Order: sequence, then structure tokens, then C-alpha cells
Amino acid sequence: METKIKSACETCAYFNAEGLKKLGINTENFDFVVALAGNPNTGKSTVFNALTGLRQHTGNWPGKTVTRAEGGFEYNTQKYKLVDLPGTYSLLSTSEDEEAARDFILFGKPNVTVIVADANRLERNLNLVLQILEITDKAVLCLNLMDEAKRNNITIDERSLARDLGIPVVPTSARYNKGIPELIQTISEIANGTIVCKPHRIKNVPENIEKAVKTLTAKIEKEFPSIPNSRWIAFRLLEGDAHIINALKSGEFV
Repeated sequence: METKIKSACETCAYFNAEGLKKLGINTENFDFVVALAGNPNTGKSTVFNALTGLRQHTGNWPGKTVTRAEGGFEYNTQKYKLVDLPGTYSLLSTSEDEEAARDFILFGKPNVTVIVADANRLERNLNLVLQILEITDKAVLCLNLMDEAKRNNITIDERSLARDLGIPVVPTSARYNKGIPELIQTISEIANGTIVCKPHRIKNVPENIEKAVKTLTAKIEKEFPSIPNSRWIAFRLLEGDAHIINALKSGEFV
């Protein structure tokens, strides 16, 4: 995994009018889709606004009362559609918020998933981070509210964290636009394949469960060759996840 992030300065593309354009709600003819995920109260909406220039343009997910926001930005002539997922603590589908967030990451196939975490409560936020990394290979951890962490004398070794998670980690203070240039550059490099992530995944699964997962994964891939994350889906099926079962039966997300 390449996690080197270039330093931002006033000569970088982010500050060049041709390098970055905040597109607001204009997300037509985009090149990449970026999902924005995270726990509630991590400053996720502030990150969204910093990237798109919006004050949250909201609507509802199809068939749900869950609110979503979409916006866009253009960076180095490429257009990015940004989808702000509902704030959630888990992807185990025990609520409509969790279901909407999980379904978009799993079946919407975003090119990059930005996971926004509160640097002051990192341990609490890592539960969602690890769940998302079980689903997608293309993610970046946006370690937000670093200004508050500094005031609270909290220090985080971003390099070690990136190594352990297998994805880039970008510290930000979105309300002051600090770290946003580096975040945009990292999103671009993941989307274009310059950065290849090797995310942390569950290991040391008991032999009987691993055997069942492999068998089920092979059957899923044979029946639904275009479906993503078949191994993760196999785990959910073994757990009896009713929503995933119904989605496969109906072909809703395939």
C-alpha cells in the first residue's frame, strides 16, 4: 500500500482554479463516486461542505425516510460525485440509517469511501472503520477534529495507524479547511489507482466457519458473478441477515 501524501502548499493543484472546482449540487457526468461515511458528530457534514461548497442539499433515499446529501467537486479535470451517507455506529443493519449506509457501500460500488472519524474518540470510531474495511478495498480515513484533539493533548501516530489499517490516514480540521487539500489529493490517487489499499480484514476464523464461508462464497460468485464482496455477503448470510437474504432473492442490488 502506498500511503505517501504530498504536502499541500499554495502552488499545489488544490489552490489552482483549474485544479479544484466546487460543483455544489451539479453531479452530472461525473467520473468517480465518493461515499462519505462515519459516526454521528464526527464533523462529517463539515467535511462534505468543505469539499462541495454546499450547506447540505438534502433528499431521501429511495423508499426510505433516511436523509441523504449529494454534491460534487472537480479536481484536475475529473468530476467527483460525493454522497454523504447517514451517520451510523455500525453496518449491522439494525436501523434504516445503517441499512442505507451499508447498502450504498456494498452495492453502490463507490470508487472511494471516505471514513470520517473523531480524533478525540478514535477507539470508539474504529468499530465502524473496521466494518467498512471488510466491505471495500478503496477507502481513506479522514481523522477529523484534530484541532480539538490538540487542545485535549491527544496525539495520534497517523503512520502507524495507516500501516495497521492498510489505508491512507489524513488528519484534518475541516472547519478551518486544514487537511482538506491532502484529503482531496488522496481521494484522487485512490480513485485513479495511484494508491492501492490493502485493508485490514478478519483473520483467524475458526476452521469450520472458514470452510462454510468459502463454500458459500463460491456459490454466490457462481450465481451472481457481478456481485461485489461475496465473502462479506457469505458471512452475513451465515448470520441470517434477513435484508441481505431478501436482496439476493429479489435481485434488488445485483
